[in-house]
Amino acid sequence: QVLCSPTDDMGKLLGASSDVRIGGKANFAGGLQIAQLALKHRKNKNGGQRIVVFVGSPVDTDEKKLVKIAKQLKKANVAVDVVCMGEQEGNEPKLEAFIEAVNKNSNSHLVTIPKGVLPSDVLITSPVITGEEGGGGGGGGGMGG
Repeated sequence: QVLCSPTDDMGKLLGASSDVRIGGKANFAGGLQIAQLALKHRKNKNGGQRIVVFVGSPVDTDEKKLVKIAKQLKKANVAVDVVCMGEQEGNEPKLEAFIEAVNKNSNSHLVTIPKGVLPSDVLITSPVITGEEGGGGGGGGGMGG
């Protein structure tokens, strides 16, 4: 379910994060592939490609397939941030292996939301929102005179 269209507005992103509900069964691998396809056909090709995935259900995809998808995303220069809620015990090893395989210059992150905490409270200080990247991202331009 799409909760927010692509935007630079942090308020909209944080507002959408509070509408995320835990439950159901997710197709993690299929969702990633659809997101990559959407990135490939986006109108504005400026800027980096990033997918943010919220996981609140068990990830049924085996680790080997996740690593294969991660390597494809890495090759296509797509950063992936995974926000894990709820099913942390069963998902954590798979998601850690996925992030390790997709990570390129610290551009991908795994953020875990503890039970009883609002996702927006954790996300506001996480690399998902703050944009902390190993490559230095969008540093300021020269102000020389």
